[in-house]
Amino acid sequence: MISYSLLKEYLFRLEPENAHFMAECALRATNPFVFIQNWMIEKYFVTDTRITQNIFGKQFLNPVGIAAGFDKNAKIIKQTSMLGFGFTEIGAVTVKPQDGNPKPRLFRYPEHECVQNAMGFNNDGMEKISERVAREYPFVLPIGINIGKNKLTAEKLAIDDYATLIEKFNDICDFLTINISSPNTKGLRDLQNETFIGELFAMVKEKAKKPVLLKLSPDMEKRDAVNLAVSAVEYGASGIVATNTTTDYSLLPEAKDFGGISGRVLKEKSFEMLKVLSRELFGKTTIISVGGIDSIDEAYARMKAGANLLQIYTGLIFKGPELVKQINEGILERMNEEGFTHISEMIGSDIGL
Repeated sequence: MISYSLLKEYLFRLEPENAHFMAECALRATNPFVFIQNWMIEKYFVTDTRITQNIFGKQFLNPVGIAAGFDKNAKIIKQTSMLGFGFTEIGAVTVKPQDGNPKPRLFRYPEHECVQNAMGFNNDGMEKISERVAREYPFVLPIGINIGKNKLTAEKLAIDDYATLIEKFNDICDFLTINISSPNTKGLRDLQNETFIGELFAMVKEKAKKPVLLKLSPDMEKRDAVNLAVSAVEYGASGIVATNTTTDYSLLPEAKDFGGISGRVLKEKSFEMLKVLSRELFGKTTIISVGGIDSIDEAYARMKAGANLLQIYTGLIFKGPELVKQINEGILERMNEEGFTHISEMIGSDIGL
């Protein structure tokens, strides 16, 4: 089988969005070939009772998931386990299909292992995507659905979009993530305020059958982020996802002045946000850490700082599924070295140090 390093050399010759399309096509092409799928699962998927957790009433066989944005349209759910991930998050999904922002809107910075995207919630819409998810659900791995408002939906009507999406996916997912932190839909981050969160989760309490999480921006003032997260949990949120991409363009030389940056340069901001959130919310809710996780060192530190689960995406682009395997095997090795018998003992063990 071709190695990821050779595959990456070819993919990186293509425009980033075309490369993603080709990678998705290649993964979908494995559907008739069970022996290939089984070979990849054997090669990359790590499971061990010591890193298995029951969260949201579901078994997470390992703590490393693929972040939203990778499988926007629910076309490669089956391939999640082939790449070694313990769970997947589809989307972002909007009520109506939309094309997203004008191209070019995706930029790769190999020397910094970063990606900048201004995609704008391009997706096939909830009707088509829900049909695809329904064909696979329930799946062997937990499935999350990331939901966002349509670009043309007025802010005062945003709750209606989220209510419609929750009702559509209630019976065909294991959790939902409310996305009001993407920088690529005009005005969306303005919804990151306590008034809207109160109204939003009042609706969630009435409509949702599955756990609903809130995804936050890394660019908020830390105290504001903590207050918002605490309010969300008090109103009924089942977890916090920290963080989305950043619009701090000073972090990346030659960055565009639009869109959101992910990858290595986001590492510090995302980790700092995790730490302040954990000090307030660890043990009270589920925390998923995402943003700049590209090594076992970073992954293990995030979990010891209070992350129950991890998500990666940009790290996968630059390092391939070996990264997922390295993180999961590394967690087991370090737990053994430090005398932890189960991942639950290790998670949060650095809080207060």
